[in-house]
Order: sequence, then structure tokens, then C-alpha cells
Amino acid sequence: MRVSIGSDPAGFEQKQALVDYLVGKGYDVIDRGPDNDDRVDYPDYAAPVAHGTAERGVLVCGTGIGMAMAADKVPGVRAANIINPEFAALCREHNDANVITLSGRFVPLEENERILDTFFSTDFGG
Repeated sequence: MRVSIGSDPAGFEQKQALVDYLVGKGYDVIDRGPDNDDRVDYPDYAAPVAHGTAERGVLVCGTGIGMAMAADKVPGVRAANIINPEFAALCREHNDANVITLSGRFVPLEENERILDTFFSTDFGG
């Protein structure tokens, strides 16, 4: 599966770790940036993920809320801000979410890894 990922400065550290995690699990990951934790406008990094050709998108910011709002402006994107694996399963099963947004400040890396595992392994229920 091809996965597109991006962040803002508050999510940069976790984005970097999640790229390595996903590559290690065999995903084809497109890192849309940024390349460092310098201050940026988060919509500039949400847009390439939302407009991309990957099967799934991952966005990480301080809370995940701003990235979800930015991504959901793109037609065809169903972005959900997720804070636990149960919500990840529900957003896929019931809403066919194709972009997940994560909190880099309030959710530990290990929990975000579990969230992504669930997001990628849950099918849409129809």
C-alpha cells in the first residue's frame, strides 16, 4: 500500500518516527515534508497529502485537528482525527476514512503506531 505522510512542526518528530515504522512494515511511504521542525503553515503540508495519489494519507500536528480540517476541504478526502485504535477502526469501517490525522503532542508514539496498524488493517464495512 502506498501511504502519503506530512506534518507541521509540532508533529515533525513523530512523523519522522512513523515514516521509519511504516517503511519497516513494508509500506511504500511518500514523505511530503517538512524536512525539519522549522515553523511552517500546516495547510501547505496537508494539501499534498490530500491531493496525492496514495491509497491512504497520514497527517501529524499538535492535536491533529487543524490537519483534519485542512485535508477535509479537498473533494474525495474523508479525514478523521483519531486518538485511539478503536476510533481508527470505526472511522474505516463506518466512514471509509482515507486520511488519518494524529496528535504529535498528546498521543504517545507507540499509541499512534497502534492507531495506524488498525487504520490500515480495517476494511470499509459498506
